[in-house]
Formats: sequence, C-alpha cells, structure tokens
Amino acid sequence: MEPLGDHSHFKILCSWMFPCRPPALRYQLLINCIHKAVSKCSKTSFKKPCMFFCQKCCAKCLCVPPGTYGNKQVCPCYNNWKTKRGGPKCP
Repeated sequence: MEPLGDHSHFKILCSWMFPCRPPALRYQLLINCIHKAVSKCSKTSFKKPCMFFCQKCCAKCLCVPPGTYGNKQVCPCYNNWKTKRGGPKCP
C-alpha cells in the first residue's frame, strides 16, 4: 500500500467520487474515506476489493460503520446499498 501522505494519484478518483462538491471539500472527504477504509479493511485477507468498495460506499454515504466487522446499522445508506443480486454492496 502506498503511503497516505501522497494523494496526487487520487485526483481523477476524487472528481469521480465527489462530482458535486467544491474541490477542497471533495479532497478532504476522499482523504477521510481512505482513512476509514484502511481501518475497516485492516483485518480482511481481501484488502483490495474491501478498500475499493469501502471507499465507494463512503463516497456515496459519507459514513463508514465503526470497527472491522458489522455495525452497519450505524450508517443506513451503507447498510441498505445492495448489489443487483440483492447482496450487500458495502463491506
């Protein structure tokens, strides 16, 4: 994993994830999502998909449940976003 201090490679992702927010706010929200995703995905053996979907869910919901497992009831948007097959979208 790259160090969290260098975020230059997130500029395109930031625009995609937060299209309606001012650039400074989008950047701060993205950084917050990255930190929350690192914490949420710290114990899984599937880090890349966990990080991808956790950041995507954080971008949409602006919330990540605490801890590494469960607690989804804290973030209804995070909990209720489903895949096409009806499974949970967010880790």
